[in-house]
Amino acid sequence: MEGSAKLLSVNNVSKYYGLVAALVGVTFSMSPGEVLGVVGQRGAGKTSLFELLSGSSTPTAGEIEVCGKRVTLHSAAQAQRLGIEAAQQSSQLADNLSVFQNVFLGRELSGPWQSRLMPREGEMIKAARDLLDVFNMPSNFVFEKISNLSNEQRQIVILARAMIRPSKLLLLDDPLAALSFERQKHLLEYIKHLSAQNISVIISSDDLKHIFTVTDHILVLYQGSQVAFSNTTESTPREIVELIVGSKRQEQVTPVIWAIENYHAAQKQAEELRNAQRSLRQSLQAQDSLNRQLIEKLRDQVEALDRLNQALQEANRRSMTEREAERKALARELHDQVIQDLLSYNYLLEEAENVAGEEEQRIELARIRDGIRQVVSSLRQICSDLRPPTIDNHGLSAAIRSLAHQWSDQNNIDIQLKIDPELGRLPETIELSVFRIIQEGLSNVRKHAKATQVKLTLLRTPTASLLVKMMDNGKGIIKPINLANLSDEKHFGLVGVSERVTLLGGTMKVSSPRDGGLELVIEIPSPYPSIESL
Repeated sequence: MEGSAKLLSVNNVSKYYGLVAALVGVTFSMSPGEVLGVVGQRGAGKTSLFELLSGSSTPTAGEIEVCGKRVTLHSAAQAQRLGIEAAQQSSQLADNLSVFQNVFLGRELSGPWQSRLMPREGEMIKAARDLLDVFNMPSNFVFEKISNLSNEQRQIVILARAMIRPSKLLLLDDPLAALSFERQKHLLEYIKHLSAQNISVIISSDDLKHIFTVTDHILVLYQGSQVAFSNTTESTPREIVELIVGSKRQEQVTPVIWAIENYHAAQKQAEELRNAQRSLRQSLQAQDSLNRQLIEKLRDQVEALDRLNQALQEANRRSMTEREAERKALARELHDQVIQDLLSYNYLLEEAENVAGEEEQRIELARIRDGIRQVVSSLRQICSDLRPPTIDNHGLSAAIRSLAHQWSDQNNIDIQLKIDPELGRLPETIELSVFRIIQEGLSNVRKHAKATQVKLTLLRTPTASLLVKMMDNGKGIIKPINLANLSDEKHFGLVGVSERVTLLGGTMKVSSPRDGGLELVIEIPSPYPSIESL
């Protein structure tokens, strides 16, 4: 394929939205039958690239050539005339029509003397069935209304729409995420089939196992820029992940690789469990004598689900740590850049105010300066919410005191605070988690309790555990307290607290004392041997 004529050439293509760069200087080429994988984090520009190639958007700079001819794609219809079909995240379906009608919508089969109002429905139904059979869909699926379909089934229809018409290049923007593990394998096999038919495919996916399985080349995007265009056989997953995250540091690369590998394994395991359950259900209907086998199988499933749950908890811990790191970086960027720039403008306005000749000008400049001060104050509050500076500089005790004082002033609710003077400094991840737990607990009081007083206690127990108590004199919660019911009633604060406590390996008790109010008691073991894996 290396020596064949190029089907597609993308030369230094860029896309700007105003001053914001979505893509900058992307260059690559493809021969007929090649499969290209596009990878990158969210916001890296993957979808923007698919929009340019499908005609949904036009490039700001650069050239696109199809079969050696420079083209400017202004619409999806123009791209389709050149043999480019796309299944994109933004693809729309007509909910009031059936599956086969959506597959052929706008491209109905009709004879040379027939109107589209009289399409050859029999041929369309057969063609749709043959294509949907790739995904192991039942034959009567073609008659289902789109409004009745699940997300996975809608994705299959979107794929079928793109695949039903002969093409030279098929664009698949993250098509695998909505599919079950088994149907993901079916799609990957079909991509190999298309490649063997000399049809090129460009596919984006967050699952590198799939990318390495089916592609000839990998295009890596980072913050809108192309950082690599590599032969798949000459690359390793770790090299690609380093390019995706823009770093070779182990603490940044390892969690991403872990998440990819464990998500793939968990997805495969869940699919195997579903198949096992389906098989067991059929066997049970046929033979009651299989009860013993059913029990054994169910026990295996419970054990497998327990392992899956542990893997998902680990992923949640990593995700929580990454979110805190993003909050810290955003708070620092707001404080060091945006706020400082606004203060600089405020000083310039002050100088202009001093030399202004007319009273009206001075009044207007003073009003603008006052507005900037209010914006700066709001941004500082946002920075504090994103990452309280007190916790980094002075530790958890000082941060809780600052939070309690500020919260009490803002909500006019008295807080009686008791913090162990021997608490000392804790690992950063523990301090942040405990701070967020207390922050969410106070938020729950503000939203739901209708309280006038809160008692907050933070102690280290004789067994070195960390004990957090929060009690208010509000309306309380009708017993029995059930977290699922609280979620339905939009008590998301307590649900969020419960999730954080669970990830720290702690316990949480919620009760409504007889004299009213709500009492929250949390105990977190210390030290936290598993916390270093966050």
